[in-house]
Amino acid sequence: MPPPTLSATLPDWLGPWLAMIGFGAFHGLNPGMGWLFALSLGLQQNSGRAVWIALFPIAAGHAASVALVAACVLAGLHFISLSAVQWITALLLIAFGVYKLFNYYRHPRWVGMKVGPGDLFSWSFLMATAHGAGLMVVPALLGVATAGHGHGAPDTNPPVNVVLAVGVHTFAMWLVMGAVAWVVYRKLGLAVLRRNWINFDLIWAVSLLVVGAIALMTAL
Repeated sequence: MPPPTLSATLPDWLGPWLAMIGFGAFHGLNPGMGWLFALSLGLQQNSGRAVWIALFPIAAGHAASVALVAACVLAGLHFISLSAVQWITALLLIAFGVYKLFNYYRHPRWVGMKVGPGDLFSWSFLMATAHGAGLMVVPALLGVATAGHGHGAPDTNPPVNVVLAVGVHTFAMWLVMGAVAWVVYRKLGLAVLRRNWINFDLIWAVSLLVVGAIALMTAL
């Protein structure tokens, strides 16, 4: 009898979780999601500690925005079919991606540099919502909420899975934000951003379109 062979493919239920981590890292790289704000506060106060302190309410505000979208997804699954939610998600992503593609230079402006934790939380919530951060992760959230029915997933409780997925996403974002902000603060400073600035807003808009196209193929 030949020995059993190990499969090189990942379990179906694991993909959405990895996607949530990947989206978290991608969101953390985007300076518009908060690390640039935290860095500016740290440089203003000449304190690396201020950078890390600012990242906590920023991450919490981002998580709140994503959690709000996740709650809408769970509620939608109670009233309409998964297929309908997938179609709605795909069309919203593509429509919002097209909008951002032609308006990527526009940003909500609200707070100055004299801010407290509550201001940072509210600002981060606003920025994540305005940029469609929660909308971008909906396809992965749908996978988390519906994966495992008959596929051997370790847990098939959709609300619990979605809450954990938002937490994993936020933690990945926080780690990447912290790493980028700390490296720039300790080694590079804001001057490097003036010399080597990447147009992340345009990348974000294209990413929305790519995720929307993938969601559309999934719906089909």
